[in-house]
Amino acid sequence: MTRFEVIFVATPAVGNLVPAVEFANLLTKHDPRFSSTFLIITMPQRPLVNTYIQSRPSTNNLRFLHLPLVDLPTPDQYQSSVAFISLFIQKHKSHIKDAILNLIPSDSESHPHSARLAGLFVDMFSTTIIDVAAELGIPSYLFFASPASFLGFALHLPQLATESLHSETEFAVPSFKNPLPRTVLPNLILKERDGYSWIVYHAKRYSETEGIVINTVQELEPHALESLSSPNHIPIPSVYPIGPVLDLDGPSRWDPNPAQYDRIMNWLDQQPVSSVVFLCFGSLGSLSEDQVREIAIGLERAEVRFLWALREPPKAQLQDPTDYKNPENVLPDGFLKRTAKMGLVCGWVPQVKILAHTAIGGFVSHCGWNSIMESLWYGVPIATWPIYAEQQMNAFEMVKELGLALEIRLDYRGGCDLVYADAVEVAIKRLMNGCDEIGRKVKEMGEKCQSALMENGSSYKSLVSLVEKLTSST
Repeated sequence: MTRFEVIFVATPAVGNLVPAVEFANLLTKHDPRFSSTFLIITMPQRPLVNTYIQSRPSTNNLRFLHLPLVDLPTPDQYQSSVAFISLFIQKHKSHIKDAILNLIPSDSESHPHSARLAGLFVDMFSTTIIDVAAELGIPSYLFFASPASFLGFALHLPQLATESLHSETEFAVPSFKNPLPRTVLPNLILKERDGYSWIVYHAKRYSETEGIVINTVQELEPHALESLSSPNHIPIPSVYPIGPVLDLDGPSRWDPNPAQYDRIMNWLDQQPVSSVVFLCFGSLGSLSEDQVREIAIGLERAEVRFLWALREPPKAQLQDPTDYKNPENVLPDGFLKRTAKMGLVCGWVPQVKILAHTAIGGFVSHCGWNSIMESLWYGVPIATWPIYAEQQMNAFEMVKELGLALEIRLDYRGGCDLVYADAVEVAIKRLMNGCDEIGRKVKEMGEKCQSALMENGSSYKSLVSLVEKLTSST
C-alpha cells in the first residue's frame, strides 16, 4: 500500500493550530494511507499553545516536530499584529526547509515503504513558506480556518482602493450578499499601518497553491462558496469545504486549570436545561474594566443564570490575556455575593465542553469562527460581541446574511467602545427568552453541519475530492 505524507506549518495561535490539527486527524482517519507532520513554531509568549502541543503526543499518523527557536521581529520591522506574525513565520524558512529535507528519504529505492510527500499545507498567515515548497518541488495547499466569506473578502481586497476604504461607507464584496459596511471591516485593514498590505500579500499567494481547504460547510455558506467557484477576474485554485473540523474532546485534556473545570461542570449539572447564558470571548479576548462593570450590571439586572469566562487584558505586548487573580477587584462591589445563586464567574474554560452541556441556552461570543462552528454544532444560539481580527465580519455574516445570531453589536472594537448595561440586559433577556426563530434555525443548521461529515454528506464528498487531488499529484 502506497503511503502519503502531508506537512503542516500553522500560525502559533490556538485559533489557527487546533483546527489544522483536527483537519489532519480527519484526513488520516478518512484514509489510513495518510500521515501528517506538524512543524511547530514556538512562541514563548503564548503558553496556552505550548500546553496544547504538550498534550498531543505524536502517533503513527500524526506527529509534531519542534523547529529551532528564532529571534522575534523587532518593533521597527512591523506596525501591525499581522505583520509581526507573518515576519516571525518567515524567519523559520531555513529551519522548515531543513526539517522537510530530513523527512524525505535520500534513496527511495532503499526505502520502498516510505511515504510519498503529497503536499505542504500553509495557513492564512504562513504563505511565505510557499517559497520553500516551490524550491523543493512540493505541491502547496492552503488550510483556511476562517469562513469562506472572509476568504472572498481577502481575495477581493486588492480591487478596493485604499482611499475608498477610508472614504466610502459600504462595499460590494462578491462573497457577501449584502453590502458590507465599513464599520465591520477589521482593524488590521483600517487602522494597522501595514496590515492592509500584508493581507493583500497573503491573499495574492493563495492563488499559487494547488487547492484551498476551508473549515466551513456548503449548507452554511452557499453564497460565499459559490462566489469562490466563479471569481471575478481572480484566478484561484479548487476550494474544498470540509468542515466543521472541531476539537470536541481535547480542551478538557489540556485545560491548564482542571480543578476549575470540575467546579464549572458540577455547577452546570445543577442548573435546569437551557437556562444558562455563557459569556466567553476566546483565547485572545479580554475587555476593559469599564466594560466588565457594564456587563456585570446588565447581567444582574437580566436575572438569568450565567457562566462568565472573565479574563484580564495582557500586561505587555505579544502576551495573551490571563485569568484574574482577584476578579472582585474589577466587578461592582458585592456582585459576586449577590449573584452567587444565579451565576459563576471563572477564568479560561474549555469552551466546547461548556457549549455541549445541556444547561447552556445561549452564548455571548466574540464570533471567532471556531466558536461559531462549535455553537452551531451544539445548537446554541449566539449573541454577537466581536472584538478583533475578522470577528466583526463574522458577526455581520451570522446576523445579516444567515439569520443565525442575535445582534448585541456588529462593530464593537476592543479598547475603544463601550456597550452599556441597559443594552447588555436587553440583549441577554432576548437571547434567553425571545429568539425562538433564531434558536430553531441554529439547531437546524447544527444538524446540517453534522450530516455534512457523514458518508455522502457535502463535506465528506469534498474530502474525497481532496484526497484524490493529493494522491494524484505525487
